[in-house]
Amino acid sequence: MKLTQHTVRLLLAEPLRISRSTMTARDAVRLTVEHEGLSGHGEAVTSVFYGLDTPTLQRLAARTGERLTRFAGPETALHALRVGELLPPGTPAAVTAATEAALLDLVGKRTATAVHSFLGAPVAPRAATARTISLTSPGRAAAQARGLAEAGFSVIKIKAGDRDQEADLDRVRSVRAAAPAARLLLDPNGAWSAGQARALLPRFADLGIEAVEQPLAPGDPEALARLAAHSPVPVIADEDAVTYEDARRLAGRVHGINVKLAKCGGVHAALRIAALIEGSGTDLMLGCLTASTLGIAPAVHIADRARWTDLDGHLLLAHDPWTGIGGDDGFVGADGSPGLGVRPRAEAGRAVS
Repeated sequence: MKLTQHTVRLLLAEPLRISRSTMTARDAVRLTVEHEGLSGHGEAVTSVFYGLDTPTLQRLAARTGERLTRFAGPETALHALRVGELLPPGTPAAVTAATEAALLDLVGKRTATAVHSFLGAPVAPRAATARTISLTSPGRAAAQARGLAEAGFSVIKIKAGDRDQEADLDRVRSVRAAAPAARLLLDPNGAWSAGQARALLPRFADLGIEAVEQPLAPGDPEALARLAAHSPVPVIADEDAVTYEDARRLAGRVHGINVKLAKCGGVHAALRIAALIEGSGTDLMLGCLTASTLGIAPAVHIADRARWTDLDGHLLLAHDPWTGIGGDDGFVGADGSPGLGVRPRAEAGRAVS
C-alpha cells in the first residue's frame, strides 16, 4: 500500500465567530491510500484548540504512510489500527480518524460495500443536521434563521458566550421569531461560569432551547455534571468529553455527549462511546469540526445512532472540494455507494502544498 497526502486551504463563506475565537479558514490534509488500483481517502483539518497545525499534520501523515507499508492490504491495516498496532501511542485522534476513514473508504470500494453497511446500519443513514449561526447581531441571526428554515433546516444551533449576555438572549429571541418551528440548540463553547449558567439557563429554557452544549469552561467535568443535575435545559458535554474515559466518567450524569471523530479517533471509537452510554440516560450527539464533505462523511455513516446530529462543517465553506453527503436541504445522508460515497468536485480548492 502507498499513502500520499495533499493539503488544501478551506475558506469559510463568512467568518465563524464563537466565544473564544473567530475563524475564517483552516487547512485540510487529505490522506489517500492506494492499493491494487483503488484509492481510499480521509481528511484531517488543522485546529488551534487541539494544537494541530499544518506542518504537524503533514509530518504525521508521512509517518503514517511509512507504517502502512508494513501491511499486505487495507483490511489487515484497519484491524491493526483498531487494536492499536498501526499508529504509535500519542498519535492525535484527528490523524487516527483520517487514517481510519481512508482505510474504510478503500475497503468499501474493494468489496463494493458502503461503509455504513459493514458498520452495522441496515439502510443508508439520513439525518436532519443542525446548522450553526455564529455570534452575530440579532438581525443578522434572524435573517439567517429565516433562510435556513425556508431551505428545509429543522434544527438550528446558535452560538452564545457574548460578553453581553443580553445579546445572547436577543439573538435566540430573534432566531425563534424567524424560525418558530425549528428545534434550537445553544453552544456557548465553555464561556460561562457556573453562576452565570445557573442564572441564564432558565431564561433560555423559556425561549424553547432544546439543549445546551458545554456551557462551562472545560477542565472540570464534575462541575458540568453538577450543573446538569439541576438544569432546566439538557446539558451536552463537548470539550469535557474527548475520550472514552471522559465519556465513562460522565455517562448518566449529563444529558448528552458530543462525539466528534476528530477528537475521539474515528468511527469505531465513536461507536464504542455510543455503546457505553446507551441506556445510561446520556444521549449521543454527533458533531464535527469545520471540514470538507470528505472530513464529514465518516460520521454520516453512523448518524442513525445519534439523537442530535450536527454535521454542517462542509456547509460553512465557500467552496467544498468534495460532494456526496448533501446537506443543503437540512439533511445529510449516505447514498449507498461503495466506501464513503464521496467524490471530488471539479473545482477542488487551492493547493497550498
